[in-house]
Amino acid sequence: MKKTVFFFALLFIFQIGNTQNGIPEIQKFEPIDVFDLEFVSDPQISPDGQHIIYVRNFKDIMTDKNLSNLWITKFDGSDNHPLTTGNHNDRSPKWSPDGQKLLYISNKERGSQLYLRWLDNGAEAKLSNLQNSPGGITWSPDGKWIAFTMFVPDAPKSLISMPKAPKGAKWAPPAKYIDDMNYKSDGQGFLKPGYRQLFVISIDGGTPRQITKGKNGSLTSFSWTKDSQSLIFSSNRNEDWEFQTNNSEVYKISVNGGAPIALTNRQGPDNSPRVSPDGRSIAYLGFDDNYKGFQITKLYVMNMDGSGSKCLTPDLDRNVSDIKWSHDGSGLYFQYSSHGNGKIGFVDLRGSLSELASNVGGLSLGRPYSGGAFSVASNGNFAFTHGTPDHLADLATNTKEGAKSNRLTNLNEDLFGHKKLGEVEEIWYESSFDKRRIQGWICKPPGFDPNKKYPLILEIHGGPFANYGDRFSTEVQLYAAAGYVVLYTNPRGSSSYGEEFGNLIHHNYPNQDYDDLMTGVDEMIAKGYIDEDNLFVTGGSGGGVLTAWIVGHTNRFRAAVVAKPVINWYSFVLNADGPGFFHKYWFPGLPWDHLEHYMKRSPISYVGNVKTPTMLLTGEIDYRTPMSESEQYYAGLKLSGVETAMVRIPEAGHGIASKPSYLISKVVHILGWFERYKK
Repeated sequence: MKKTVFFFALLFIFQIGNTQNGIPEIQKFEPIDVFDLEFVSDPQISPDGQHIIYVRNFKDIMTDKNLSNLWITKFDGSDNHPLTTGNHNDRSPKWSPDGQKLLYISNKERGSQLYLRWLDNGAEAKLSNLQNSPGGITWSPDGKWIAFTMFVPDAPKSLISMPKAPKGAKWAPPAKYIDDMNYKSDGQGFLKPGYRQLFVISIDGGTPRQITKGKNGSLTSFSWTKDSQSLIFSSNRNEDWEFQTNNSEVYKISVNGGAPIALTNRQGPDNSPRVSPDGRSIAYLGFDDNYKGFQITKLYVMNMDGSGSKCLTPDLDRNVSDIKWSHDGSGLYFQYSSHGNGKIGFVDLRGSLSELASNVGGLSLGRPYSGGAFSVASNGNFAFTHGTPDHLADLATNTKEGAKSNRLTNLNEDLFGHKKLGEVEEIWYESSFDKRRIQGWICKPPGFDPNKKYPLILEIHGGPFANYGDRFSTEVQLYAAAGYVVLYTNPRGSSSYGEEFGNLIHHNYPNQDYDDLMTGVDEMIAKGYIDEDNLFVTGGSGGGVLTAWIVGHTNRFRAAVVAKPVINWYSFVLNADGPGFFHKYWFPGLPWDHLEHYMKRSPISYVGNVKTPTMLLTGEIDYRTPMSESEQYYAGLKLSGVETAMVRIPEAGHGIASKPSYLISKVVHILGWFERYKK
């Protein structure tokens, strides 16, 4: 009863804000406002660079769903209007090569289907009646065909033949027979037998033609040849692909049939192939696999037959992604992150690099992770998702000269125009362990007064090979609105600082990243506005690992919330989805061969040290950091006499914020726990 009363009190605090004589002084961001948030994704610029079609994402408070429609605007931001409407999901817009038609995916009828729209008159045709959702839709250069990937089920496996049930009998569901290593996946649950394959379909509709067959892993990326007769795709087609998870190759296959021809051959991932405008070369991404936890993805170009491979980014110590050829074939545009900031760069065929745009991102709603999307026109104009700490992704444009970017939309002006957000400040400091410089950000409560003392939340990112940055975060802003100063940093192991910095935690995580985080807390206290008696800590996934590690190594925090953590590396490696990966890249080998190493790095080994009141919070169908990890820690804390609670988010996987209400529930539970123990 006491807890229930407190949660209502917490929501009331959000609603009334600070008042004087009954009049609100500051209107703050509230949990219910999550349903009003909108953002831009997948901006697609027309071939001539004059128009942009983008996905406008919104939420429905009545059905608790994330929805999306398509909008179009001119390059200068004028004439911005919707192309589609309705409470469903329209996505993956693709201009035809001549710029006259639009292809997209929608679930407005049964399942996700392909739709073709004529832009001059608004006529529209449904092209498909697919049994499973299509992905990666791509026009052929001649504009006559569309290629896509789709899951093709296999017959269920079984060792036995059950007797036939009598007519009208109601027997239990049949047993599931499993002999694959990868039999479950976070966000999908237990996998149906089968594989994703390549298909093509005519723009006149009809029956799709299946191009690839057989077993494969990670078939998601492909490109047409210039003559529209073949597809270049990447996949892991090795017999032992479940064990060699990072060993994909680039292949060529005719759309008229035949076996795929491998164009690359090395130990490591080769993926994301893109055929050059003249049809003579293929750009692709990859690296030589040395089984480290963090490895830099490079950009390569090779001849159409696979010969003459050359790395264009040998000295760029950052991951390259989302490559796109320039119209004249002189080089490639690409995306990367540096020091927690999303960038668009260009590299010519001699390897000369230039930065064209920054603040690319804003697609992560809950926490300020990297990510973003862009597209390029034939004249060098490009459109991208633009995000900063005070707004989610909006639409922005720039040119090949890389001048000042032009932000075209302000989707949340109706909400933030009358609500004050927490101010975000960048911070750098030297780790107490080895004086390495660590980057972070401070979010202060609205109406912040440096002469007052505020409680502090240390919020830790997951991954661990990921990065926070100068981007909007719903969770951080809600913590600040509740009166907390929030510190979020990129400790060693974070991406966007180079391969050496990332691999400081190779076979050594968690460890000195703890020192990086504690030094950040000390830096905050030294600023004079933090209440040392009210320090709190939380984090999700890898951040949950570090939160559990922290309370096992210090008692300086008044309370902690460990979200979707790994508590026991031994059980994690055997229970998480993708068991062929983690033991090979994050550890020196199999757990039973390295028991001491696994347990030394497991927070469960230090549960006897914990004195801090600690809440566990995990999705009930999380297959990445399974609920059993949280249950282990909960039992250990209970047996140790530590004040603890466990919050189970029903029907939620590793991405807890898959529904707007789940994101709200996560935040108010965390704040409720902290308020309960605030001094």
